[in-house]
Amino acid sequence: MSSERAPQSKRPLRSAKPVKAAAPVQLADSDGPLFDDLGLSEATLEAVRQAGYTQPTPVQAGLIPRAITGIDVLGQARTGTGKTASFVLPILEQMAKKPQGPAGVRALVLVPTRELAVQVRDEFEKLAQGSNVHCVAVYGGKPIKSQIDKLARHPQVVVGTPGRVLDHMSRGTLELRALEIITLDEADRMLDIGFRPDIEKILRHCPQSRQTLLLSATVPPPVARLATRYMRDPEILDFSSREIAVETIEQFYFTVDPTKKFELLQRLLEREQPQQAIVFCRTKRGTDKVYEKLARRSRRSRDADEVDVACIHGDLAQGLRDRVMKQFREGKVRLLVATDVVGRGIDVSGISHIVNYDVPEFCDDYVHRVGRTGRMGRDGVAYTFVTPEEGPQLTRIEVRIDKLLQRDEIDGFVAFDHRAEKSNATPGQTHATGEEPAKPKPAAKLLGKGRGAKRFRRAL
Repeated sequence: MSSERAPQSKRPLRSAKPVKAAAPVQLADSDGPLFDDLGLSEATLEAVRQAGYTQPTPVQAGLIPRAITGIDVLGQARTGTGKTASFVLPILEQMAKKPQGPAGVRALVLVPTRELAVQVRDEFEKLAQGSNVHCVAVYGGKPIKSQIDKLARHPQVVVGTPGRVLDHMSRGTLELRALEIITLDEADRMLDIGFRPDIEKILRHCPQSRQTLLLSATVPPPVARLATRYMRDPEILDFSSREIAVETIEQFYFTVDPTKKFELLQRLLEREQPQQAIVFCRTKRGTDKVYEKLARRSRRSRDADEVDVACIHGDLAQGLRDRVMKQFREGKVRLLVATDVVGRGIDVSGISHIVNYDVPEFCDDYVHRVGRTGRMGRDGVAYTFVTPEEGPQLTRIEVRIDKLLQRDEIDGFVAFDHRAEKSNATPGQTHATGEEPAKPKPAAKLLGKGRGAKRFRRAL
């Protein structure tokens, strides 16, 4: 390993005038910037054209020109806004400018999940066509020997999860002495799931002269501290909009008795007939149970050879996870039952519906779950199943996104008997009538004046 890089002296983040995108999930207007206007070389522009990209998204238009100058950049933007290409293209541009650079890995991308590592590698391969840039993905769940063999062929770019990258560094199969640029993608998620020590070890072993790009949907204090410590006067580009929830996504909730959740799911799928949908469950065991029930229903209604439903979670073998995601991207799988392993960063453009079979544990997980639909300005719809005890969680989600979810019901199906709940009420209690307030209140107002009790009863 190369000598450790001393942490940067702690100083306030340098913020350029924030780049605000009014609708960050939409493509640029026809009179907006083109890729030709971003300072890319002709070779990179040709790769962009071959990939079928026409106009940059606001994130790409804002981040690419700054990144190719070599400065450190902290970009805040949700998934589904074109973030991957916004750092892949500057890396490829750097490779093109100095094609005869020193032997060794010249660019490293750290991501939180195996699926995202594969997706980023695929994006590199798509945009690197016609060049000599070779990218390798390294992550857990796959035999390390095959990854060692690939690294021995001296790829210029490595994409990986922090744990597996650190494993290769300790074995001496990944050297970072020639590293020119490192990207931390979905930085907030990596810190959420405990990768901070691994990330810091990796950063300390990178050359001090490197360029650092940090992409994150949110910038909580831990992400800000990481940037302050390991980035050099980063320019901050904020592409987040006022509304955390994607504007093109309709969001509804059902109040449901826990024993009727699967029947509600069946009725909802029959009513909606989604093009593609992800059904999110909180636990691996719950994911398996819902998948098995849906699979039995699917086998009864379809040919045995057709794949209509699949599941994915962290206990599955990596080869199976890769196969399921490949089938889902190709449209061969219509319903994917999953844990939050696919809650972030997975870009499948055909997803029309999201169903939160279980309310997510954290509000940000809700934001990222529903962000799997409504990609790149397309329409989408999300449904959340809320049991009577989960009213406070619904309230927290609505406060987080500053928006009230609309109540929904299935004609002819009673998911929750409000009359029974009302009969058990103590004198003076007020239970929900199912009516929505005329206008959602701002989050600041919802946080005060007994907001919890009032909104809980509205949720039911």
